[in-house]
Amino acid sequence: MNDNPLRVLGVDHGLNRTGYGLIAASSNQMQCLDFGVIETDADQPFHMRLQSIYQALTAIIAQWTPEVMAVEEAIYAQNVRTALLMGHARGAVLLAGAHAGLSIQAYPPKKIKMAVTGYGNASKEQVQFMVTRLLRLTAQPCTFDVTDALAVAICHLHQQRGRG
Repeated sequence: MNDNPLRVLGVDHGLNRTGYGLIAASSNQMQCLDFGVIETDADQPFHMRLQSIYQALTAIIAQWTPEVMAVEEAIYAQNVRTALLMGHARGAVLLAGAHAGLSIQAYPPKKIKMAVTGYGNASKEQVQFMVTRLLRLTAQPCTFDVTDALAVAICHLHQQRGRG
């Protein structure tokens, strides 16, 4: 890795669990710097759960100083209530990135899966397997929230390479 690798923060937004993964990349090398899950307490008022997501991401951004935040495009849920809750969580994520001055890029789920597995309809397990391999992790990430966050960061890096 060179002295100034691009740092990409991938985020898989959710109200109960928001996954995040930070990847540094230069030329053809990717290195996973950090990943985890931001969990909110279902007993807390809704606005406090959104604040928890925002504050945790703000702290992660301050610690790692990524240049880019990569997220999944807004998803359409069958249940209107679920879609609204997910939209609010996505808003807290985007606000944290915008407040930090990050470039924010969104990708459709099929494009993310294609970038990681070569197949746009890959299962969560297939994505998890390939993320683990591509990043040379010693163990699979603990949840699909983390895997999906790392996958969206990898997708962004693949998009950047395609433009270069």
